[in-house]
Amino acid sequence: MNLKNKIKGLLYKYRHGAILSYFIIYMIWFTYLEQNVKEYALVYSKLDDLIPFVEIFIIPYILWFAFIFLTVAYFFFKSKSDFYRICAFLFIGMTICLSIYSIWPNGQDLRVDLNSLGRSNIFTSILSKIYMVDTPTNVFPSIHVYNSIGAMIAIRKSESLRNIKWVQWSTAILTILISLSTVFLKQHSILDGLGAIVLSILMYAAVYLPNWSKADKPVEQEKLSNI
Repeated sequence: MNLKNKIKGLLYKYRHGAILSYFIIYMIWFTYLEQNVKEYALVYSKLDDLIPFVEIFIIPYILWFAFIFLTVAYFFFKSKSDFYRICAFLFIGMTICLSIYSIWPNGQDLRVDLNSLGRSNIFTSILSKIYMVDTPTNVFPSIHVYNSIGAMIAIRKSESLRNIKWVQWSTAILTILISLSTVFLKQHSILDGLGAIVLSILMYAAVYLPNWSKADKPVEQEKLSNI
């Protein structure tokens, strides 16, 4: 088989990856909002004042990027049906979040002054860079929390992963830590996380509760490893 046929074979085998082009739309939309939202409603709860600032939570906060990427990548190669489900969950939910940000511009005023914190370390240094590139707008619901829950659900519902206890436990713990990181780093109000949880419940009901078994049969028969 020559190189041209190999490339054609790979493109056909992984053609379901075309759905990932959504990220182009998402990034353009999100970047536009980040750069143009100047006036916004403050999202705040008195509970936010009771939550301390803990910079070490920058670790799970950053791990979010790898968590979402690796989860989507795993299902991209492992199972088309699981891949389509997690993409539906993430993409529809993220679109809803962006729509809320567009219709009801919102933000928060919870960030700490790192210069007057009285301590400096690698964690505060990393967070200061995040503060510089990430505005305190577009916070409700929290996409950080929402996507983490979506990845956890996808892993929990996966036939290939649901019985691997260490994967299930580590995923659950990481999701909790990522969610907590958003409030301990003062990146989000607790209301943002609660909004993400409500949206996750609604999307779970829409994406995972319906019986898609009949629709999945032809897809499951077309295992990527057998193409």
